[in-house]
Amino acid sequence: MSVGSWCIRAIPGAAPPARAGLLGSAFVQVSAARPRAGRCRAAQHGRVRLGGRVVARAGAAETPVAGTDEDAGAGFSETFPLRRCQAVEGKAWVRVDAEPDAEGKCKVVVGCNVPGKWVLHWGVSHDDEHGRAYPVQRALALCGVWGRVLVASLTLAFAMRGDRDSNPGPSGHSREWDQPPLEMRPLGSVAIKDYAIETPLEILPNSEGRLLYEVQIKFDKDIPIAAVNFVLKEEETGAWFQHKGRDFRIPLNGSFNGGGKQDIDIWPGDLGHALKKYEGSSSQPQNTSPQDTGLSGKHISGFYEEYPILKSEYVQNLVTVTVRRDIETHKRLVVFDTDIPGDVVIHWGVCKDNNMTWEIPPEPHPPTTKIFRQKALQTLLQQKADGAGNSISFSLDAEYSCLFFVLKLDEYTWLRNLENGSDFCVPLTRVGQHGSTQDPDKAEAQKVEDKSSQADGLISDIRNLVVGLSSRRGQKAKNKVLQEDILQEIERLATVAYSIFRSPTIDSVDESVHLDDTLSTKPACSGTGSGFEILCQGFNWESHKSGKCYVELGRKAKELSSLGFTIVWSPPPTDSVSPEGYMPRDLYNLNSRYGSMDELKELVKIFHEAGIKVLGDAVLNHRCAQFQNNNGVWNIFGGRMNWDDRAVVADDPHFQGRGNKSSGDNFHAAPNIDHSQEFVRNDLKEWLCWMRKEVGYDGWRLDFVRGFWGGYVKDYLEASEPYFAVGEYWDSLSYTYGEMDYNQDAHRQRIVDWINATNGTAGAFDVTTKGILHAALERSEYWRLSDEKGKPPGVLGWWPSRAVTFIENHDTGSTQGHWRFPYGMELQGYAYILTHPGTPAVFYDHIFSHLQPEIAKFISIRQRLKIHCRSKIKILKADRSLYASEIDEKLTMKIGSEHFEPNGPQNWIVAAEGQDYKIWEVAS
Repeated sequence: MSVGSWCIRAIPGAAPPARAGLLGSAFVQVSAARPRAGRCRAAQHGRVRLGGRVVARAGAAETPVAGTDEDAGAGFSETFPLRRCQAVEGKAWVRVDAEPDAEGKCKVVVGCNVPGKWVLHWGVSHDDEHGRAYPVQRALALCGVWGRVLVASLTLAFAMRGDRDSNPGPSGHSREWDQPPLEMRPLGSVAIKDYAIETPLEILPNSEGRLLYEVQIKFDKDIPIAAVNFVLKEEETGAWFQHKGRDFRIPLNGSFNGGGKQDIDIWPGDLGHALKKYEGSSSQPQNTSPQDTGLSGKHISGFYEEYPILKSEYVQNLVTVTVRRDIETHKRLVVFDTDIPGDVVIHWGVCKDNNMTWEIPPEPHPPTTKIFRQKALQTLLQQKADGAGNSISFSLDAEYSCLFFVLKLDEYTWLRNLENGSDFCVPLTRVGQHGSTQDPDKAEAQKVEDKSSQADGLISDIRNLVVGLSSRRGQKAKNKVLQEDILQEIERLATVAYSIFRSPTIDSVDESVHLDDTLSTKPACSGTGSGFEILCQGFNWESHKSGKCYVELGRKAKELSSLGFTIVWSPPPTDSVSPEGYMPRDLYNLNSRYGSMDELKELVKIFHEAGIKVLGDAVLNHRCAQFQNNNGVWNIFGGRMNWDDRAVVADDPHFQGRGNKSSGDNFHAAPNIDHSQEFVRNDLKEWLCWMRKEVGYDGWRLDFVRGFWGGYVKDYLEASEPYFAVGEYWDSLSYTYGEMDYNQDAHRQRIVDWINATNGTAGAFDVTTKGILHAALERSEYWRLSDEKGKPPGVLGWWPSRAVTFIENHDTGSTQGHWRFPYGMELQGYAYILTHPGTPAVFYDHIFSHLQPEIAKFISIRQRLKIHCRSKIKILKADRSLYASEIDEKLTMKIGSEHFEPNGPQNWIVAAEGQDYKIWEVAS
């Protein structure tokens, strides 16, 4: 049987957000909690494209696929893509050559030996008019040894300030960063606005065959500069390496001793990647003469310092599962084969009759197998003889229909199916499907037959249920428990039926609504807003670290209001196992890493006074338990919502729930809540209403809504009556042979189906549009921005009033960077979403960056021309290097490198323009 190999789809950031979770009683970091990407056939030459880059797949050769066409016992064979994160260790160094060279120049040298595309993002701080950088420090330096110790402390303290546009500091300069003089800039440097320079590090081969990356900054000894400030940036991953979470600072005023290593602490920075603390040698500061007060007497000390760097990168691997029939014993022979090196454990179980419930098969079990909490088996794979990975084989009885498994590499790394984010599921029956050589037409017919049989079974169940209800009608039974059981069964059947018979088109279509006045316009229905909303995400993945996020965000309320934002999305407010807030525990405890409940209430009040509504980030899919049951499983909850294990879904093997099966995809890092339980829904509705009243929230951002049926969301929104609500429905786009499909109707249909299930009471983030923008901009394939009917290809093109468009958020960007928008093309993305219908959302890291002036200009144009979520769009051109469209006959925009000018009877004037984007408006 010939079976093609599989590889990861070419989707940027296919890795899931690494959210902290509970696995049993241990708090772990789950590396595959929320996967995004799927799979594709035909991996060529062992390499795959990931996030716009070609990444070498681990393993020297393709994983072998057992079986041939003549092998009558072969039943199933499939190779699944795996994606794991590994750390690449190296070092960075900073050197100051204080002695002038032959050209009379001193040098600052910055380098590293970790492979990548490195850029030095840097600027300078100037001396004051007297040539003294920090007068207080210099005065202390005259006071002997202890004074010099204070000098070093003050220097580091000022270095930690890190604000590039701060108020005047001790040096008297008005700006912490400034651009260096032209003669100081190395070749290849590019100016960034008016405060910084970016210089690529040159590749220098060393004697060991590895690569060194280094840049040299030359300057005159008497140059009136207090310090060089910099951040190292790795462009391929978007990672930033900083000093104690802030900018590196190299004083050029004699603060360091020449030639020795300095005791500088380097900790993980705000932008995520670790520069570990270095324990340097204790060198004494060099004496400073009292006469060293002017430029002519300025002393520059040389020094050299190294810092360990850990750069995270993703490695592609494969796991092949082959199932054969043993004709003699009638058992199933299961073979696992992977190219992952080191210890690999398969966490697995089986099920009967396709009931999707994990079971442990009877002994004998494979060698090196142990039972995990009476719910699953964990088997250590055996290293291959050639050392190229691991494998194992074992037999199972023919009574089992499916085998489930997850790969475990260590206590914190679990690899799941990249296609759907769930556990791997291997069929043990139905020979001839799933990767066999069966005729495609017959295979498709078999799929149709399978769905038909499923439909017949469902219809039979429903009819029997109706007959049972009819027979009981005359008895006037008042058994409430029985009634609840019947209603739950109806809901379960409806959910399963909906997943099978998903409508190929949306049930609701936006009507042509003329919106003239934002003040007089009322929401069409609960949760949909006025149509003129512009949303700002008010935090990133690191915002919790200060412990004062609410206070800091409140200070920005007036600024955000002046920029034109109407809604701010605030972080998850509840007590949480993970500091970011996405592993909630006690929902009524609103004291979190972001701040106290009082600070949260004050934040909402401040935003309301600024005319901005506030969304709370509600995590309803899962909840972390406070207590263990008798089996040691964490599924008993405390606090005001003191649920037991009936509140946990039954089909998550890790948490032994006694509820019904999940109505969506499981999030395996924490107990998934069973929303079919009436007591759960009542408690959650009461909590949402309490949050609306007590905190003052105006609406909700709903986390991981793939995990439960949209009909429950409708129930919650009708109870809490939010002004605006948006759900995060994020799964993989469609790919074929590693290339993104042009037609993404299936992807946006899934999002629209969820909106339909909520009865249109909530919008959804337009993940389809984000993914298509990635491909269009990265690959110069702007033709993707028009579908086959000449409309926008995302949810934006089908249901614009429910599409919340975005290009980045705390998961895709920030320090996680799981699906980062193409670097340097952010303004093209914002030019698109801020001029088009839908509700645009702007990410925190972008609005508080050098992008702010242009984003503010786009928002101003949108509001001035009254572009709204239902505005009419006419796509004028969509080809390889140009996309152009007209909105409401009063705005025209283009993105892409190709030239374009609007024509027609209107008098068009330029409203905004920049690199590869331009916006026109009709002259008034």
